[in-house]
Amino acid sequence: MRLVCPAGTPPALRIAVDNGADDVYLGFRDETNARNFAGLNFDDKAIREGLDYAHRKGAQVLVALNTFPQPSTWRKWQTAVDRAADLGVDAIIVADAGLLAYAAKRHPLLRLHLSVQGSATSHEAINFYHEKFGIKRAVLPRVLSVEQAEKAIARTPVEIEVFGFGSLSIMVEGRCALSSYATGESPNTHGGCSPAKAVRWQQVPGGLESRLGGILIDRFGEADHPGYPTLCRGRFVVNGDTYYPFEEPTSLNTLELLPRLQAMGVAAIKIEGRQRSPVYVEAVTRVWREALDDCAREPQRFRVKPAWQEALAGISEGRQCTLGAYHRPWK
Repeated sequence: MRLVCPAGTPPALRIAVDNGADDVYLGFRDETNARNFAGLNFDDKAIREGLDYAHRKGAQVLVALNTFPQPSTWRKWQTAVDRAADLGVDAIIVADAGLLAYAAKRHPLLRLHLSVQGSATSHEAINFYHEKFGIKRAVLPRVLSVEQAEKAIARTPVEIEVFGFGSLSIMVEGRCALSSYATGESPNTHGGCSPAKAVRWQQVPGGLESRLGGILIDRFGEADHPGYPTLCRGRFVVNGDTYYPFEEPTSLNTLELLPRLQAMGVAAIKIEGRQRSPVYVEAVTRVWREALDDCAREPQRFRVKPAWQEALAGISEGRQCTLGAYHRPWK
């Protein structure tokens, strides 16, 4: 299984490569990618340097073009595909069917990956993208159980990439409108969920409050670990109870599933977190490199090391981890 790691900046790219990433994914400095935040992402010069660094060490660079163009902005996304192809990236990660069609026709030698934002949850959907556009890899949305992922893999010739570690969202990749509701900007079109300009923090007698677009998202006490305010991970009062009705503020961690993921034919493990620091990238890449190598050598004897879990807990959201939809009984 290939290890696919995030790079929001050139230092993060180099650290990911140095610590064993097989693939590093990044984005341009605009709304064509879903991490369109100030201070993140790459211009053409930085991508060329990153490609040279990664290729010299045997790694590949993937460019995420995983947002959805609007009729008035189509040309910008089209140009982004041309830029990526001209730069010589190893693959582009695309969600929009129109953009896939353009890339397949204009750049037939450019490797195409279907983004998780494409929301292909069945082998029928994945095979459609393969037959129509020639995609080589698809990233499965984080809504499937292990059994459902296994069935999809068994019925498609497309490489399957699954999320292994990182923050969770409400799990409607490509279809979430919560950020738009609160701020007018959506990750699916503008590239940024819950933009920083809409975030407010305020110390009040009951604790620290976080607001997004004026909406109270959470109130933290001294024992809490305040997280970035997004609606899907907000704590709200529902029928008199205060809890997280959409998604717990916790991180996905599938280390314990590695032997099964390997046996069912998963081609690549994705690490979430292009908005995170190089320190995060270094820690998570090092742990997962070692774990993947251990699993490849002796899957029957594979055991999750406490040191791995300790290292990942330190960089997990709320310092908590979950298997997410892979194990949820309602699946």
